[in-house]
Amino acid sequence: MCLIVVGWRVHPDYPLVVAANRDEFYARPTAALARWPDAPQVIGGLDLEAGGTWLGVTEKGRFAAVTNVREPGMAKGLLSRGALTRNFLTSGLSASEYVSQIDYAQYSGFNLLLSDCESLVYCSNRDGQPRALAPGVYGLSNHLLDSPWPKLLQARERFAEALPGLPDESAFFDLLADQSIVDDENLPSTGVPIEWERLLSAVFVKSESYGTRASTVAWQDTDGDLTIHEKSFGPFGQPLQSSVISTSV
Repeated sequence: MCLIVVGWRVHPDYPLVVAANRDEFYARPTAALARWPDAPQVIGGLDLEAGGTWLGVTEKGRFAAVTNVREPGMAKGLLSRGALTRNFLTSGLSASEYVSQIDYAQYSGFNLLLSDCESLVYCSNRDGQPRALAPGVYGLSNHLLDSPWPKLLQARERFAEALPGLPDESAFFDLLADQSIVDDENLPSTGVPIEWERLLSAVFVKSESYGTRASTVAWQDTDGDLTIHEKSFGPFGQPLQSSVISTSV
């Protein structure tokens, strides 16, 4: 997952709102948004290579999403970062309890956002102690929370503008579909070749082998019910399918 914007307790009717893009190599096997066969209370996509997920929710209103920290050349962690989200979604721990028992050294660089309906917690093995977040709009890409990367700043601004339109999610998908490339002088420097910096500077990334595999918009109402809508894509951004699942009865 390479872009997540979250609105936490800033909308009077929807205390949690999420817009996110997952960027990955197209060759990595993936299952689209669905209830998990081995844990039907969990709804999300599934990484079929390592068994975890980039973003998911549960029937009881729990939410989890993870991004990697872009740090080329660093040794790979022993465990998949997708296990961080899977384990929270299938556990009964509060968000604060869960982050306190993570063995951070076992994973490559990550950012993790967790909600147990009562709190939204951020943690990273590259950014000090976990912390519960105050009401507000937050953004993550492949650095730390609210790092001022151009695409993240733009996405956060457009997200805030889209909030009053809920439950119409079209403005959120519009922001997630932005393919604008950032000018070279404004690109972050993350250690990858300049061609990759340019490619990855777009909110919606597309190429032959790597790009945005899924765009997801999710929102939770004041009763705790979640609606999650995922659009999936293939090489060069070709649309593949669209799925909507709600936890409301």
